[in-house]
Amino acid sequence: MALARIARNGYRRSGSSAMANYANCEKDFISEDRCRSPIGGFFTHPHKNIPASGYTIRTLSNSNFGSRGIRTTPHYQFANAERVAESDSEYESTKYPTLEATKPGQKPRVVVLGSGWAACRFLKGIDTRLYDVVCISPRNHMVFTPLLASTCVGTLEFRSVVEPVTQIQTALANDPNSYFFLASCTGIDSDKHEVYCEAVGDDGLANAPYHFKVAYDKLVIASGAEALTFGIKGVKEHAFFLRDVTHAQDIRKRLLLNLMLCENPGISEEEKERLLHCVVIGGGPTGVEFSGELSDFIMRDVRQRYAHVKNYMKVTLIEANEILSSFDLGLRKYASKHLTKCGVRLVTGVVKEVHPNKIVLSDGSDVPYGLLVWSTGVGPSEFVKSLQFPKAPGGRIGVDEWLRVPTVEDVFALGDCAGFLEKPVLPALAQVAEREGKYLVEMLNRIGKQNGGKALSLKKDIPLGDPFVYKHLGSMASMGRYKALVDLRQSKDAEGISLAGFVSWFIWRSAYLTRVISWRNRFYVAINWATTLVFGRDNSRIG
Repeated sequence: MALARIARNGYRRSGSSAMANYANCEKDFISEDRCRSPIGGFFTHPHKNIPASGYTIRTLSNSNFGSRGIRTTPHYQFANAERVAESDSEYESTKYPTLEATKPGQKPRVVVLGSGWAACRFLKGIDTRLYDVVCISPRNHMVFTPLLASTCVGTLEFRSVVEPVTQIQTALANDPNSYFFLASCTGIDSDKHEVYCEAVGDDGLANAPYHFKVAYDKLVIASGAEALTFGIKGVKEHAFFLRDVTHAQDIRKRLLLNLMLCENPGISEEEKERLLHCVVIGGGPTGVEFSGELSDFIMRDVRQRYAHVKNYMKVTLIEANEILSSFDLGLRKYASKHLTKCGVRLVTGVVKEVHPNKIVLSDGSDVPYGLLVWSTGVGPSEFVKSLQFPKAPGGRIGVDEWLRVPTVEDVFALGDCAGFLEKPVLPALAQVAEREGKYLVEMLNRIGKQNGGKALSLKKDIPLGDPFVYKHLGSMASMGRYKALVDLRQSKDAEGISLAGFVSWFIWRSAYLTRVISWRNRFYVAINWATTLVFGRDNSRIG
């Protein structure tokens, strides 16, 4: 690295005239060696609060001498691009167990960060005859999020909405050169094309925390997003989120626990009303679906199994504007009328502060609660915020029309963590993430067949194909009691078909059964729905 520092100093003294010719390669900015550059950043574990400044790697420089050759960092012409500060890698002097770089004659290696919709759709389609695959994620399964609300009240069991990553891509379990690592990415040395990781659940290891590194030829960042809290005090400490199976398990446990606590002798009327008051913040599809499931649970199960406290249980949905704002106006009115009829109290307001037993609204009013579920959308994670990449509007990783991170080589980003730099940012929907994963895997498979899979091997004569174009197929939301909404418009202001009621509920269920869930999980879901219809929900245990 001493040679690299001398080269950088010499380049800075000579000025930036050496980059004047970059305009000639702007249209195909990964086609020439002189138009390639590394990347810096990390992937955080969702259950650990690790300071971003503790391990962000910024290795972008004007001239880099890496283990894979000499490369020059271009100045890409994006309006939202950010200049990356120069620094030496903090991992240079640290020795880690290593999955070494692929050698000539071996298949190129694709490293995928994440196990959400985008990552798993990519893993499902990757051609393992062309690539070795490594998936790094703190979660070893994909969560089918549209059905997550149903697991909170016992309509579905948790195993019905998860799919192991090693079943989505069996090469991760069977191929000798493909792996799944239960770990969080803590840094990337783009000069060496290496990803640095920390194992999850390593408390039993003698040298915990356990760190290792993995070399890549192509890197796919699909680390997702985090729930938006808008910096409101007390949200992270006291509210439940609904983005993972562990969240649903915690909600279910709290819900049943409060029901049973209220049956104990000596509990005051006021305390019973507080404990059994379920407050949902956010009127998007997740908030509406969870409110509908709760109201259905109250009407069908609580009244039968918790007769002593059934009259105390209430549901309040708080939204700053209007529920389901992206849906058709007629569907929004139908949803409001249906939820109100089912006992859900709709409140327009903005949360100012959250306390252990109450929330304070902006108008000064207090709302006591026993269960608080926060569902106000998602935003960039601390991982994404810390990356010294061009940023798309909203703080996501900026990508071009081929899902490439512009100031780097061999790095792609997709799903909720990525957004276009020169086009409107797409919504953080599973539909978008899945479509991007399908597009990117088809492109990399095509590149791999033309011997472009190795690091720094893309040439001008390898076509990337058409850029990614997203076409919205519509939106759906369930409201409980065999009612749902289906909005098939391509945009908020476009014309299209809108349906509500039982037929929409049937379409909603059928679409999710046939979309992504494996045949095994389809069987689980079908059995769960049938037994729920006949015998009620399974809430025989807490947790």
